[in-house]
Amino acid sequence: MAELIPFAELRGGLRAETAARADFAVLPVGAVEWHGPHLPFGTDVILAAEFSARIRGDFTAVLFPAMPYSACPGKTSGHEGTIAIRPEIALAYLCDVLEGVVTSGFERVLVLNGHDANMSMARAAMEWVSGRHRVSFLLVNWFQLLTPAETAHLFHGHNGRGHGGPFEAAAVWSFAPESVNTDGIPDLPPRAALATDRPHVLVESYPTPWDGWSGYISQASQQTGDELVEGALTHLEKVLDAWLASPRSDPPRQRG
Repeated sequence: MAELIPFAELRGGLRAETAARADFAVLPVGAVEWHGPHLPFGTDVILAAEFSARIRGDFTAVLFPAMPYSACPGKTSGHEGTIAIRPEIALAYLCDVLEGVVTSGFERVLVLNGHDANMSMARAAMEWVSGRHRVSFLLVNWFQLLTPAETAHLFHGHNGRGHGGPFEAAAVWSFAPESVNTDGIPDLPPRAALATDRPHVLVESYPTPWDGWSGYISQASQQTGDELVEGALTHLEKVLDAWLASPRSDPPRQRG
């Protein structure tokens, strides 16, 4: 059974001892961002923090406080309530936080992400810190732990993915049911995907139909969320087992 130790509650005199016996540290990363009138501004923080607090396995992990602020895309930064950090500031901030976690005594660090825009930011920060310190970073995006095929029976007409859509809404409903209210929220059928099966990234200022969310919100429910969360945690446990069984990283190579 996993032992999770909150770093914020750890006395300074116990840091070295705790870091020595811990298998890894966990840093949840999210954002404060508009997700529509039916979801809280802290949706991404809630998801990252709650998944982090429920990781399963045979290990000891130290849980760092969630990072709540980050860069946000143009299609949400125009909504009041979104706290959008400039990308260069957000990247530098994450570099410093990750380096601080490592120098606190943790050679393995799980970065558990709940915000799509953090994916490139986290990768860049991890690459930078791993060139300066001996460390193994594992970036896991909760929303990628389940494939569309695995959740096809839960949604109809679309796979449920999308910002503020039923996939995300259902997961928040499972963790924080009092923060979700879909009454009167219209379904906004998502736009058709580009007619290509090649990997790509599409970034637009303000797509339509869109009002900070899209998707068949009527298909979200707490029961659906409970199933999503359980499936994601099961897959996360397998990922963590494989990571912890992998060889220890060598130190970074320094130029002569």
